[in-house]
Amino acid sequence: SCLQTSRSIWGWGSLVLFLATFGPFAVFYFAFYILCFVGGGFVVTLLFGKSNSEKYLEQCEHSFLPCTSVGIPKCIEEMKRETRPIKIDRRLTGANIIDEPLQQVIQFSLRDYVQYWYYTLSDDESFLLEIRQALQYALVQFSARSKETDWQPYFTTRLVDDFGTHLRVFRKAQQRIAEKGNQMKDHAEELVDTFFEVEVEMEKEVCRDLVCTSPKDEEGFLRDLCEVLLYILLPPGDFQNKIMRYFVREILSRGILLPLINQLSDPDYINQYVIWMIRDSNCNYEAFMNIIKLSDNIGELEAVKDKASEELQYLRSLDTAGDDINTIKNQINSLLYVIKVCDSRIQRLQSGKEIDTVKLAANFGKLCTVPLDHILVDNVALQFFMDYMQQTGGQAHLFFWMTVEGYRVTAQQQLEVLQSRQKDGKHQTNQTKGLLRAAAFGVYEQYLSEKASPRVNIDDNLVAKLAETLNHEDPTPEIFDDIQRKVYELMLRDERFYPSFKQNVLYVRMLAELDMLKDPSFRGSDDGEGESFNGSPTGSINLSLDDLSNVPSDETVQLHAYISDTGVCNDHGKTYALYAITVHRRNANSEEMWKTYRRYSDFHDFHMRITEQFENLANILKLPGKKTFNNMDREFLEKRKKDLNAYLQLLLNPEMMKASPALAHYVYDFLENKAYSKGKGDFARKMDTFVNPLRNSMRNVSNAVKSIPDSLAEGMTKMSDNMGKMSERLGQDIKQSFFKVPPLMQKTYSDPDHCRVAAPIDDNVDDNIPLRVMLLLMDEVFDLKERNQWLRRNIKNLLQQLIRATYGDTINRKIVDHVDWMTSPEQVADAVKRFRDAFWPNGILAEAVPRRDKAIRMRTRVAGKTKLLEVMPDELKHIIGAETTRKGILRVFEMFQHSQLNKRMVYVFLERFLETLFPQNKFPELFNKLHSRSKQMQRYKQRLHSTQAPSLQK
Repeated sequence: SCLQTSRSIWGWGSLVLFLATFGPFAVFYFAFYILCFVGGGFVVTLLFGKSNSEKYLEQCEHSFLPCTSVGIPKCIEEMKRETRPIKIDRRLTGANIIDEPLQQVIQFSLRDYVQYWYYTLSDDESFLLEIRQALQYALVQFSARSKETDWQPYFTTRLVDDFGTHLRVFRKAQQRIAEKGNQMKDHAEELVDTFFEVEVEMEKEVCRDLVCTSPKDEEGFLRDLCEVLLYILLPPGDFQNKIMRYFVREILSRGILLPLINQLSDPDYINQYVIWMIRDSNCNYEAFMNIIKLSDNIGELEAVKDKASEELQYLRSLDTAGDDINTIKNQINSLLYVIKVCDSRIQRLQSGKEIDTVKLAANFGKLCTVPLDHILVDNVALQFFMDYMQQTGGQAHLFFWMTVEGYRVTAQQQLEVLQSRQKDGKHQTNQTKGLLRAAAFGVYEQYLSEKASPRVNIDDNLVAKLAETLNHEDPTPEIFDDIQRKVYELMLRDERFYPSFKQNVLYVRMLAELDMLKDPSFRGSDDGEGESFNGSPTGSINLSLDDLSNVPSDETVQLHAYISDTGVCNDHGKTYALYAITVHRRNANSEEMWKTYRRYSDFHDFHMRITEQFENLANILKLPGKKTFNNMDREFLEKRKKDLNAYLQLLLNPEMMKASPALAHYVYDFLENKAYSKGKGDFARKMDTFVNPLRNSMRNVSNAVKSIPDSLAEGMTKMSDNMGKMSERLGQDIKQSFFKVPPLMQKTYSDPDHCRVAAPIDDNVDDNIPLRVMLLLMDEVFDLKERNQWLRRNIKNLLQQLIRATYGDTINRKIVDHVDWMTSPEQVADAVKRFRDAFWPNGILAEAVPRRDKAIRMRTRVAGKTKLLEVMPDELKHIIGAETTRKGILRVFEMFQHSQLNKRMVYVFLERFLETLFPQNKFPELFNKLHSRSKQMQRYKQRLHSTQAPSLQK
């Protein structure tokens, strides 16, 4: 304690002494000095560590990197150096005619997509030259691949198959929507969704709905595709340069491919192109009115109505006098009629009371009557009568009648050949008669014997008489005439056959295909006028057989006609002569007079029609001949007018009319004050010789007989056996279509409507390129597979004969030559020039074309449909039917009115093009992966999994 006391005394003493010496603020000064000492030491330590760290880092840098100048001096030195020029070879394809426009396309692309922003960053052109060099290298590789590729399969097979598949998917989508039966609020959207739903069911592994409906996914698809192409075409070093690769990719995808695809898939662009392609065809009033009456698009009808109203106001504002008044009145009446039809159609569509003309035609007035003899010789009508006879079990009677017709014609030909050979000193009488007897026995066994199945039920006495004749007499062409006449009367009068057929829906459909079905939807209009289906405000232009049957046949009716005047007309650059015919018709109570106008071609068609129906007239009536040159001279026209007048007077001679009473119907039709409806001309009649089943049977037998060798006994025996089985083969050929005889070997079945159009049509067709293409397109456009196979086989025979007659046996070689011509340097250069001029007219980037007004686009659609219907030849209607032709053409046109579907077709063509160009790069697998995110594909897989799961559990 003493020690502690002493320490405290010393402590307090020291503190007192310190304060007394230094003052009371000495404590603060001492603390400040200590703080400064500590802070100075910290600063010294920091500076020392920084200098040591810098020295260490400098040592590390010099140990791993070469010594270089740093900073601004190095940049100045690099800029002062002279840039090394990049040499670019302007050769691309090896053909100067192609390289020149391609170089311009590359130059314009770089100028408008890169240079305009790059020069704001730098004046150095090396980067631009590198991009140009990469593009040219890619084009050189592309050109080399193209030269090594065989393009003939692509253009003649794959391209056609893809178009046929696209059309089939569209047709199935339309049928699926029609089966639903409800009125969609947005029919276009529903059609697009259904289309891709059918596509995934048909393609199984791919669906392009996202690429075609989503702009974002479309851009991504094109970027990925361009990057793959750059990987294939560019050298590895350039491809690894990401900056340059991205620039080139964006130029190709966003600058070239995307605008091109958008233009090609624009419905309005396609419609304008269609109109331009058939610009030489004149629009027909009848076809235009048919389009208006068949239109189911209110926008089209309103656009036509607005334009007609505009023209109507203009015509009413004109101040005219004299002859112009009548012309303007006629124009005003026509426009009023168009407006009326549009209003009626719009009201019906808005009310939802759409009418199926075919189903309801029988409930409105009297149907046209087509005689049985006309049905049996008309290709279109016969197929419907065949279907009906199959339903009623009377097909054996019809097939017998057809086979006998073929036998008669063939027998007549062979007997004529026999007579000509006998005159030349060749003797084959026994052989020919033996062949004909074998053929006649074949017909008898097939249809009339007790073993026949099915058997023609006819009078047993006639059958026995025929058998007696066959056993003891030489066969003649008329040997079956009595039984054939009885079979015809049975089909005509038996209530099961022709009378009931006229009350069946197949008869109504037949009238529609013959274009003889009047539209019932315009009956009961406000003014009470009966307007016809074909669009004529004054009545039906198509004179039906029923109308002809109502023409007065009383002898008191007198008809006189003469050509009163002639003139030359110029219609859209086409010059032709027109003859004015003054017609007088008198009967006991009234007298009528009118004028009608006919061309020489109308006279010629009328003459061919009546001489075909009345063969005796061919030796009596002589039509003035044609003249190719100077046929518009006044003197020639006057001479022809005189000759045609003489022709008319001879035709209208009462004795002539009495000799051929049915001739009056054709004469009244020709002299009626209306547009003359031409029948079958030369071309159509040549077609019918191949299409008509009677001629088809005749050809089969005739070919068998004509191929008999003149001197080989072995050949004679072989052909005798063939002729002995002739009728059996004919019967079996017909049976295969209508009785569905199963083949000896069953094949694995796959529904052709639910698969791609890629399999060969048949063994004979696949080797004939044009026949395959034409038959495939006709199958898909006109839906021929839904019709009976008899018609399809006849069309196939027709196309074969037509192609053979037109091109001979070298058609495939000519097609290959044409493909070579299409891929020749001149044609490729022309395509590149068109592309250049379209995107850079006069060397300037084309501005985006403003979207045309909706009304203009709608009127363009109407004009396009009218042009397509007008350009279809009448011969096609005679072969497959007017209604089928009209529906097929309008289906194809409607398919092109959806941009999403057009994009799908463009992308399919592009994919097939790349698969053909790069067969070793597995593009099909690549496209499946690129389209794998499809929503339709995912839903399809889910449905497929859900349907397979129960079976797997079992």
